[in-house]
Amino acid sequence: MTKATLPATAALALLGLAGGASAAEPIRIGVVTPLSGTYAPIGQQVRWGLELALKEVNAAGGIMGRPVELLFEDEEANPAVATQKAEKLFQVNKVDFLTGTVNSGSTLAVGQLAERNDRLIATTVSFSDAITTDKCSPNVFRVNARAGQQSAALAEWLAKDKPQAKVYYLGPDYEMGRSTVAAFKAAAEKTGAQSTGEVFAPLDSKDYSQYFGQLRAARPAVLYTSTAGNDTVRLLTQMSEYGLLRNLTVVGASGTVTAQNIGAIGKAADGFVTGVGYSAELDTPENKAFVAAFRKAYDAAPDLYGADSYGLLAFYKAAVEKAGTTETAKLREAMRGLQWPTPQGLKTMRAGDHQAIQDMYAVRVTEGRFTIVGTVPGEAAIGPDLCARF
Repeated sequence: MTKATLPATAALALLGLAGGASAAEPIRIGVVTPLSGTYAPIGQQVRWGLELALKEVNAAGGIMGRPVELLFEDEEANPAVATQKAEKLFQVNKVDFLTGTVNSGSTLAVGQLAERNDRLIATTVSFSDAITTDKCSPNVFRVNARAGQQSAALAEWLAKDKPQAKVYYLGPDYEMGRSTVAAFKAAAEKTGAQSTGEVFAPLDSKDYSQYFGQLRAARPAVLYTSTAGNDTVRLLTQMSEYGLLRNLTVVGASGTVTAQNIGAIGKAADGFVTGVGYSAELDTPENKAFVAAFRKAYDAAPDLYGADSYGLLAFYKAAVEKAGTTETAKLREAMRGLQWPTPQGLKTMRAGDHQAIQDMYAVRVTEGRFTIVGTVPGEAAIGPDLCARF
């Protein structure tokens, strides 16, 4: 486990914070995120976003006069490991709040653990619709966009750019992979797309060529994939080597191609389109300030994981100040319906299912750069509240 608590000299204009240093008891936030393995690049963005916000929050006086600490544990993108590490943070380190989970199965498992420990968690990454629909938990919040929101933006772009396209699906064989494929298939078919088949590969697959025969036989115009991290690098580079990208448009879930893996993918990423809740190309003063600070701190561009993780501390800070406490029941109530500032703009936490409402974008990769090619307003993208548990 590692801990980050050093203040920075920069003020956090985006969060509108003020105040001085404090010797009060710190607020401890546990971060269970992949720091090794296939999803380590995602965990790196999570860490960078949180640590940048942490430095700025502490430099401006912390939260209610208390400094904030981040305590990191490696999730390894494994639900069993995530629950073990989360239990340690809850029971031994006595964290006040927990975040960082990437694997959707990890978020669901840690959410159950949070209920048993009477603590709250928020994911800044996990996409599975189930987290805020049929498997929702009163102790789990999601500040990033779920699969259905991503799919709304991407399906709208697809209907305009390639009407009635034949689509094949390739996803990782776990909760997130199957959920994202199902969400986009439903959205795309509503706009006239035709599904030609699907396949699910094990996480951390090394050889995707075994699926290429099925892909060729389906003869799609579009491939949708929800691989991420190093899996996407292997998938797209192998498709390029086998000549599969020549007459095929590749689209995918948020996080399939990001600032973290686009360099390794190279030219094979060109033309890729995704539905996403954040782009570093957003032309707003708030985002420009965030991107500049992020680049200065890490000599790298932020992606959606870094941006959503950065914005999480604004969400938590606003909720604690509204509740006047870190006590679970009061903090949970304060989070419901809360609005908070982020690099993407103002977000709202929907009270009924603990899902953030935010504008969504279709983004295309062109010569190694991300370009916004479509926008769907937040209320149009989020869809109905399907959580019936609270």
